[in-house]
Amino acid sequence: MTTHDALPAGLPVPEDDGAAAHLPGTRVPDLELPATGGGTVRLGALGDGRTVIYIYPLTGRPGTDLPDGWDAIPGARGCTPEACAFRDHYQDLRAAGATEVYGLSSQDTDYQREAVERLHLPFQMLSDPAHELARALGLPTFEAAGRTLYKRLTLVIRDGVVEHAFYPVFPPDQHAQQVLNWLLERAQRS
Repeated sequence: MTTHDALPAGLPVPEDDGAAAHLPGTRVPDLELPATGGGTVRLGALGDGRTVIYIYPLTGRPGTDLPDGWDAIPGARGCTPEACAFRDHYQDLRAAGATEVYGLSSQDTDYQREAVERLHLPFQMLSDPAHELARALGLPTFEAAGRTLYKRLTLVIRDGVVEHAFYPVFPPDQHAQQVLNWLLERAQRS
């Protein structure tokens, strides 16, 4: 059985293959995605300021094994530790200038809702099972267990445009701190 809340030692580090280099300066598409809080979130109407959307492959559940070979896929492992880090830094991220934080994966909303409740996440998760955002922005994906999944990356969207893309993300349990540091640097320049 797999433990989802800790990262095992020796995970392969993802390499920067350039798959997100085109994102800064790109306008966010006007997509509506289902959210765990009920209703939808319209990406093209996120409003003024900076919104952080961390995109991840899939969140595991206690009692359920991850896909075969999961730990051998660079960057795949660590969705629960990443979510918990964003939870733990949520207020700091907001204080540093993020108007909102969202998680996003191709998992359905009911699956994500269980994770939000179990992990006590103070933000919503967005569901994109049809990979609409991947097609609209050219986001990187990979195949595992017969499914297409998002590669881990984070978008900082400011006034409807991708201001920054963190990619690749590793280690995922330290990524929320990386995003916080980036936001704090921008706040000091203002």
